[in-house]
Amino acid sequence: MNPSMGLQLLLLAGGAIGVAAVARRKGWPAPLLLVAAGLLVSPLVPSVPLQPELVLYVFLPPLLYSAALDSSYLSLREVKRAVALLSIGLVLFTTAVVGMVVHLMLPALPLALAFALGAIIAPPDAVAAVAVGRRLGLPRRTLTILVGESLFNDATALTAYRVAIGAAVGGTVDLWHSVGQFLYSAAVGVAIGLALAFVLAWLFRHTRDSLVENTLMLLIPFAAYLAAESVHASGVIAVVIVGLYLGNRMHLQGFGTRLVSDAVWKVTDFFLETIVFALIGLQLSTVVQGISGYSPWAVAGYAAVVLAVTLVSRFVWVFAVTYLIKLVRKGHAQPTVQQTVILGWAGMRGVVSLAAAFAIDPRVAERDRAMLLFLTFTTVIGTLLIQGTTFPALIRRLGVSSEREQYEDRLAEAAAQQAALEAGLAELDRLVREAGEPDEIQKQVIDQLREKSWRRSLTAWERLGGGSGQGGAETPSALYRRLRRDMLQAERQVFVRLRDERRLDDEVLRDVMSELDFEEAILER
Repeated sequence: MNPSMGLQLLLLAGGAIGVAAVARRKGWPAPLLLVAAGLLVSPLVPSVPLQPELVLYVFLPPLLYSAALDSSYLSLREVKRAVALLSIGLVLFTTAVVGMVVHLMLPALPLALAFALGAIIAPPDAVAAVAVGRRLGLPRRTLTILVGESLFNDATALTAYRVAIGAAVGGTVDLWHSVGQFLYSAAVGVAIGLALAFVLAWLFRHTRDSLVENTLMLLIPFAAYLAAESVHASGVIAVVIVGLYLGNRMHLQGFGTRLVSDAVWKVTDFFLETIVFALIGLQLSTVVQGISGYSPWAVAGYAAVVLAVTLVSRFVWVFAVTYLIKLVRKGHAQPTVQQTVILGWAGMRGVVSLAAAFAIDPRVAERDRAMLLFLTFTTVIGTLLIQGTTFPALIRRLGVSSEREQYEDRLAEAAAQQAALEAGLAELDRLVREAGEPDEIQKQVIDQLREKSWRRSLTAWERLGGGSGQGGAETPSALYRRLRRDMLQAERQVFVRLRDERRLDDEVLRDVMSELDFEEAILER
């Protein structure tokens, strides 16, 4: 890498993080602001072509793995039918509908390439939708379906894409061979994911070193993805399976591993997603240059049609499938019309679609490749800006809320805290009985342990009332946290002053600061 390229990447990362920081401070959706910023600066900066290998082998695996770690296997199992219908059925339906419409609209474009375009733009990227949905309180079931769809739809789309591109280059396609290829890709991806998950779970049980375990966690998504792709299986499925398996067993690891892991993946997600969405907007100049030989009005019309078909096909599929499920499963809990609309509108496309478009086989005619890339880019930008900007208003207008779920969560947490408290105190009493009559100092320690347990349980019950006391007064737990935070700040100032006076070494300062920071983190929880 030459210095100028390194500087370009540094400026890209720094600028993207700056834009994301502004979005977070203002409470705006960062992905949309990053895309808009990229579009604005694209004509003013040197071309930054998106490298497909960078997206598929560097960005995609850790983002998928982090999402899988943070997902609930048990919750996904409850909505497995909806996830399968979206991640497999909807992807194939969109591929077919978009492919047929594009072939009718552009008869000079080979049919296989038209279907390749359908496969490219079929899988939505739920990052922006889930972020907005969580902030605005979408029901957990809806969020779980969106997350599950985004975890598995790339595997279906990339397999369909490879089949279509193979047909475009080779000239023929065997339906049964294509089905077999899909089943092989999925089955072997699952097998590789499970095999790696078993090995890693055993390894983590015998490591007990948070630094080593989290370093291994950073390598896992790349190892799973490369292992599956090397045998022509689905790297996406392998990564997701490993992530779901290990995420479901995080409680078996040490507390240090969990604390560090949470911080590591938050930083990783923020950095990669920031770069990815900025890169999407920066492709404007590259994409526009490729279609310079076409009439501007013609390509604008093509783009509008493809975008409209993409949006409508999702709505048609979601509502049709929901109606059929209601007919078949009468008496079961069914999604409301409002929730169905939300699922239908949460179809924002992302960087995987662009990477697939950039990775089209070079044997495809340059003019056709440029058109596919342009239509992919406009669909991605269109869904992000149209659906992304209207998604929050739609959620508010439909009144889809998880307030009842939040209350039930707080009630369940309070009850669980009470049960855990009773178990902990019973264990404490047993230990005290076995140790015999405690002395005065031991009694003070035991009283502190009891008080700390009761305080944690009290905090959980207070949350049921929204965290306020009677008449909006400050609750005892809130008062304790506020006063203790002020005390911690005063203690920090003393330690820093003693360091500056050279009465305390920097290494000692870091140790005591770490202890105070950990206590404040517990207070924030």
